[in-house]
Amino acid sequence: MPEENSSAKDRILDAANRLFYAEGIRAVSVDAIASQAGITKKTLYYHFRSKDDLIEAYLASRDQPNLALFKSWFDGTAGALEDKVEAIFLNLANSARHPKWKGCGFLRTAAELANMPGHPAMKVGAAHKRKFEEWLSEIFRRENVASPHETARHIVLLMDGAFSTVLVHRDPEYIEAAGRAARAIVSRAAHHVSS
Repeated sequence: MPEENSSAKDRILDAANRLFYAEGIRAVSVDAIASQAGITKKTLYYHFRSKDDLIEAYLASRDQPNLALFKSWFDGTAGALEDKVEAIFLNLANSARHPKWKGCGFLRTAAELANMPGHPAMKVGAAHKRKFEEWLSEIFRRENVASPHETARHIVLLMDGAFSTVLVHRDPEYIEAAGRAARAIVSRAAHHVSS
């Protein structure tokens, strides 16, 4: 029985991931998710007490895979630190060229829940963004980059700005431009000589 329950829960999360990401959290009903998962609404509510719980779980399920993807892009790039940081943006730009790409699920969810700052999904999204910033900050600290925390924050601002702008213009070149700006910031900070 636990394997069956786990399988149903996984199917629900898979369906929520596909539908919430493609259509938005407000546009997708619990009925649509249950139908996509091939389960009853009662089974869905057995695993998730409410749609809000499901939205929170949806974002939580995206956290580690997204962070791992950014790390793999960074680690998989040869060259200097600024090359590796820019590579994250270049890979994002390539992803944005795919017809099913809808931007950052965390930012899109935050926009839909803007009037509900205490929503559990908002906390998951904030934690995800903080983890990415802390990861960059730690790399910058190890590499003796000037002002590692502030430099990491600048990169996060560029990334989230690029995510938002590309949704407005539907042009991945904005992400590439943000990558060039990130490269310049990291290059300056990495080659800064302290007095």
